[in-house]
Amino acid sequence: MDPTTLEATLRTEFEAGERAAHVVARQARDLTDSGRFEADFGHELTVTVVVSNLHDAPDEYALIERWNWWLGALELSHGEYEQFRIRPGTV
Repeated sequence: MDPTTLEATLRTEFEAGERAAHVVARQARDLTDSGRFEADFGHELTVTVVVSNLHDAPDEYALIERWNWWLGALELSHGEYEQFRIRPGTV
């Protein structure tokens, strides 16, 4: 997954600020590099997969809240995703 493409897509799709989009794209890259998502789901993490899952979050959530919402669901269903959440003070 190209984090630059993801970052630009996140800014457009979710009307996110540059910093928030950058932090989410960085976490997505770390998740990709870990191999965890591909091992759990049998396919690579792509821009399309990230955007699709973030669209499932409640409409009133901002980008980082959407990311953490999705990672929380992954944590509940598969475990070991907590490390990819974005903590307060990161942005």
